[in-house]
Amino acid sequence: MIIAGGGVQYAQATAELAAFAEAHGVPVVETIAGRANLLADHPLNIGPIGVTGSDSANAIAARADVVLAVGTRLQDFTTGSWTAFAPDARLIGLNVGRHDAAKHLSLAVVGDAKLGLAALGAALADWRAAGAWATQAQDGRRAWDAYVARNTAPGNGPASYAQAIGVVNALCHPRDRIVTAAGGLPAEVAANWRTLGLGTVDVEFGFSCMGYEIAGGWGARIAQEQVEPERDTIVFVRDGGYLLMNSDIYSAALTRKKLIVLVLDNGGFAVINKLQANTGNASFNTLIRDCPTVPEPFAVDFEAHARAMGADAETVANADELGAAFMRAQASDRTCVIVMQVDAHEGWTAQGHAWWEVGTPQVSDSAAVRDKHAEIEAARVRQRRGV
Repeated sequence: MIIAGGGVQYAQATAELAAFAEAHGVPVVETIAGRANLLADHPLNIGPIGVTGSDSANAIAARADVVLAVGTRLQDFTTGSWTAFAPDARLIGLNVGRHDAAKHLSLAVVGDAKLGLAALGAALADWRAAGAWATQAQDGRRAWDAYVARNTAPGNGPASYAQAIGVVNALCHPRDRIVTAAGGLPAEVAANWRTLGLGTVDVEFGFSCMGYEIAGGWGARIAQEQVEPERDTIVFVRDGGYLLMNSDIYSAALTRKKLIVLVLDNGGFAVINKLQANTGNASFNTLIRDCPTVPEPFAVDFEAHARAMGADAETVANADELGAAFMRAQASDRTCVIVMQVDAHEGWTAQGHAWWEVGTPQVSDSAAVRDKHAEIEAARVRQRRGV
């Protein structure tokens, strides 16, 4: 199989990736940075891989005997902390960075993705993977698509990130650009977004940069306006990220570089609360309403705040109202901010995950923490050995 990373886009090699995969019948999976290397309906796009990936991609990763990693750093979330692959799988690393090309004893091919894929394709000549292999992968992708359709459906539970993603995905133009970063949204976008146009998804997650979303969106809009001025730049941001860095709403309004900003308010830092729960801990200082250091919790009026910076803004209660507000934003020539509260506990994407190496206490007074430590450590035996 092929793991297609962000380097495919940086090298402007999406056409070469598709041509290589089609010529040789090789399934492709995408990293977070590599989302939108192939369209969602490409028959060899088997989905996103890793901790924030899909059941379909992770299933073939576990069975592949040869893995061609193109333009990817093979970081923790991509590799499931090195549990995603079969112990005896051989890796080939095509990367301009020598360190990344050689990770985990890969056969290193140091070079540009665009030129490298063409050269590898020529060397393979008329070789093709067994047809049954691609068929198995495609069956898994169809099952994953069905799960995503259910997961993003309006009204399937309390308002959620996935519902918001589904609404925008259904209404946006194929060439609209999506921007998000940090917290729970990168995982939700990676798992649930169906790519409509190549190179249209920007998920900054390498350093989990809270605050990148709106500033990065403004920068993306400046660039997008040079080539596709009629298309929209859409930013997904959580309340925590908004509070950290929001001033480029003013910049966008001031310079008339239109953004559509969705503020999904979960009342604190809900993904960290989820991580606390997943490691056997009780919620602590992550949700404002039950934070022990907050005597009288209150919510931020994000709508009023955005209006104060020159944006049009409105607050919606559910996915149906979000859809109507999004269409109003599409019709406007001004920066628009749409605020929706989402549930902090329900509605997370529950499938598609791989193991993630998270440090947990070996010694604790809490039985729940000890149990989670044992559960997490039990999976460590699946980690590939390598450097």
